[in-house]
Amino acid sequence: MGNLFASTNSKVVGLFFSLIIFLFSFILSIVLGKTPITLQVAIDAFLNYDESVTEHIIITTSRLTRAVIAAVIGASLAIAGTLMQALTRNPLAAPDIFGINAGALFFIVFSATFFSVNSLVHYMWIAFIGAAVAAILVYFLGSIGHEGLSPIKIVLAGAAITALFVSFTQGLLVIDEQGIQSVLFWLAGSVAGRSMDMLLPVLPFIISGVLVALFLGKAINILMSGDDVAKSLGQNVILVKVMIGIVVVFLAGGSVAVAGSIGFIGLIVPHIVRGIIGTDYRWVIPFSALIGASLLLLADVAARFVIMPQEMPIGVMTAFLGTPFFIYIARRGLTRND
Repeated sequence: MGNLFASTNSKVVGLFFSLIIFLFSFILSIVLGKTPITLQVAIDAFLNYDESVTEHIIITTSRLTRAVIAAVIGASLAIAGTLMQALTRNPLAAPDIFGINAGALFFIVFSATFFSVNSLVHYMWIAFIGAAVAAILVYFLGSIGHEGLSPIKIVLAGAAITALFVSFTQGLLVIDEQGIQSVLFWLAGSVAGRSMDMLLPVLPFIISGVLVALFLGKAINILMSGDDVAKSLGQNVILVKVMIGIVVVFLAGGSVAVAGSIGFIGLIVPHIVRGIIGTDYRWVIPFSALIGASLLLLADVAARFVIMPQEMPIGVMTAFLGTPFFIYIARRGLTRND
């Protein structure tokens, strides 16, 4: 697919427009919903807050937090998917497709069922562990055999691990029906009803993951040339892959800890970005962060209106958007990476 922004100057312009799209999406997330709010009222809520105005209360206590969380989670999942597709050279790689989200969610449900864990900080660490275990299992299963790691094998391994953890999670919820209430909002995959208290414990890890990902852009470009070429250029291939794996665990695990399992953002966004700017990961990663944040913000806005006055979980919206895209990418061939 040809890219629209070939030169550095045009990529800078494209990044600027991506930022504008993100800001527009963020504003829409604040002003649109069951209670419509004008832009002027939204501005007044920040500059001249009045606790007697209902719209001001809605913005400061609900919609602003919701928009911030959606933006952070969208950017995190998009970067995680970008790194996974680069690491595995597989166009279908994403945290939800390869079982990382399912692993993090299972560990949360397991801890809540058998150990009565209800601390958000504990859930954060548990989600990280679950994400890491799932990632290791998928990589190990996908590498078994004489041919080593291949795109088809790792997809099959990801599907198997996802099915395994989803089945285990459902089994635990059958055993402990009361426990479903404590993890219901993780199962749904949503940014509604979240508070900053849920985001703040994982935010340092997400920010660290994003910063490391941005600095890995040049190393990933070299890695995409093949392990042998990368080694001949003096790159420590093992170290780069381990760092990518840690970043993916931080971003995907942190996202699940806050918002539950939200699928397809990590799958869709990297393809969109590479189609626009090419495969230079020094640019793909920041573009992915902005596009991912914008996409999840817009999906959250759409989720508010589909079944008004009720809201649809954002995970359902992203699945609705992502499933046809998944089928399209799969039909293009598992061995091709844009």
